[in-house]
Amino acid sequence: MFQDVLKDVVDSSDGGVASLVMDLDGIALDHYTRDDAKFDIQMIGIELSVVIKGVQQAASMLEAGSTHEVSIVSDELTTLVRMVTDQYFVALSLVPGANIGKARYLLRTRVPQMASELS
Repeated sequence: MFQDVLKDVVDSSDGGVASLVMDLDGIALDHYTRDDAKFDIQMIGIELSVVIKGVQQAASMLEAGSTHEVSIVSDELTTLVRMVTDQYFVALSLVPGANIGKARYLLRTRVPQMASELS
């Protein structure tokens, strides 16, 4: 369903490894992983769904508005998350040193297309 968009985001970002579209219950709608990836994007997504729910709850308690984007940077992997709808998100995992600005741009510009497919 989203395979072409996910592949494009990974291949167009400098340092992209994998991407997925998932709901907040941890159920992946689609994913794409480069052959040389050493991380399981579906497992990353499942764990991220818990984190995103927590961020949304904190934003609500602080009356800060809705969550749009979350970034998690670790030694081995950077994962960017962009909300597609209130219940779905897209995640893009990148290697260290990747062009995060370009990756954020790619996610931001592809989200409207994904949102229209979900409605």
